Amino acid sequence: MPFPLRDKRGRGETTVSAQTLAQKLVARAAGRAHVTPGEIVTCRVDLALMHDSGGPRRLAPWLAELDAKIWDPSKVVLVVDHYLPANDDDSRRIVRIARDFAREHAIERFYDGEGICHVVLPERGHLRPGLFVVGGDSHSPTGGAFGAYMFGVGATEMLGVVTTGEIWLKVPETIRFVFDGALARGVTAKDVMLFLIGRFGMGGGRYAAVEYAGAAVRALPMQERMTLANMTAELGGQTGLIAPDEVTREYLLGAGVRDDEIDLASWQGDAGAAVAAEHRFDAAALAPQVAAPGSPAASRAIDEFAGTPINAAYIGACTGAKLADLRMAAQVLRGRRIAAGVKLWVAPASLRDQNAAREEGTLQTLLDAGGVLLPNACGACAGYGEFRFGDDDVVISSTARNFKGRMGSPLAQVYLGSPYTVAASAVAGRISDPRALL
Repeated sequence: MPFPLRDKRGRGETTVSAQTLAQKLVARAAGRAHVTPGEIVTCRVDLALMHDSGGPRRLAPWLAELDAKIWDPSKVVLVVDHYLPANDDDSRRIVRIARDFAREHAIERFYDGEGICHVVLPERGHLRPGLFVVGGDSHSPTGGAFGAYMFGVGATEMLGVVTTGEIWLKVPETIRFVFDGALARGVTAKDVMLFLIGRFGMGGGRYAAVEYAGAAVRALPMQERMTLANMTAELGGQTGLIAPDEVTREYLLGAGVRDDEIDLASWQGDAGAAVAAEHRFDAAALAPQVAAPGSPAASRAIDEFAGTPINAAYIGACTGAKLADLRMAAQVLRGRRIAAGVKLWVAPASLRDQNAAREEGTLQTLLDAGGVLLPNACGACAGYGEFRFGDDDVVISSTARNFKGRMGSPLAQVYLGSPYTVAASAVAGRISDPRALL
């Protein structure tokens, strides 16, 4: 319901309109009862996430030059995930800087080789509805899957955050995507995002708060919701939000968050809150999607790519190698082998997810099919380490991006698909609709 607010200029009572989830989250961080899209506000940061690539090696010399301290080390999470395994001098130097930084600044929430930051952060219980979180990586919108306002910044902005605990923000508009009905078997959150990016482009999110809603979204397990929020970066949104519910609560309790720390009711958008745009889709009509090499926006239904020969398949990244993703691939690969001449690389997104996959037999299914296990790190997704794709590789990948040269040689051709699609294509040796194998 609308509520009265004292006008700060002394003109009596005004009526505040309904608020979107994004407005409520930003208002709380700004210490306000109400914010309006377009306003510039200063927000208190509840948590700052950094990793070895864009964090300490950039911040350490600046902090030393300024003789500055981190405003609250207990509110910083540092993850070493990009330059692992550290198999050359430059990688070893960068990882050493991160380890020294954690020790010197008493950062207790330090995860070294535990997996990719966007998966480690929630699985360690550091997210919950209502938080305002800043991350030093473009896929930081992942946190919005938990009803937190989370977005990515560069190193200079992160310097301001870690020294002051604050950041300014232009209150965003909200764009809402509603998926009614239910997704068909073999169709995933990755397909939803490739469809949206293909339809609206990489700037379709207009640096707005992108909200995902509808029966099909509510039916998604937590790690699938993380994929939606994660790939808001490819859609061009600032953050991707899903209103928290009992699915959120169940995941967070499993991650060690206390029940009294999980507030679902306060972090729901108001009925009738104005949004910049709302788009509705029939989830049941969505087919598996594939993005052609060069851009996630080059996405179309899989039948337009079916039969394209591939010689490499990659199940990896924060977008495509969580436990839920590994299970999808295993459903296709169980009792099957990858095609002759195809290499299948599997890089679980976190050590915890890898161990869980091992314990339940999912990991062994992937290995029995011919998969090669890689480290729990960003790896080939961002072109780090020794496992990169060469000139002659034609790849189907579960990652979020396929820009030219990102995953190795600029001559490599990288297609994007869901873990189901990656696994089915590895079996066939060509891009294939996974529904035929489920």
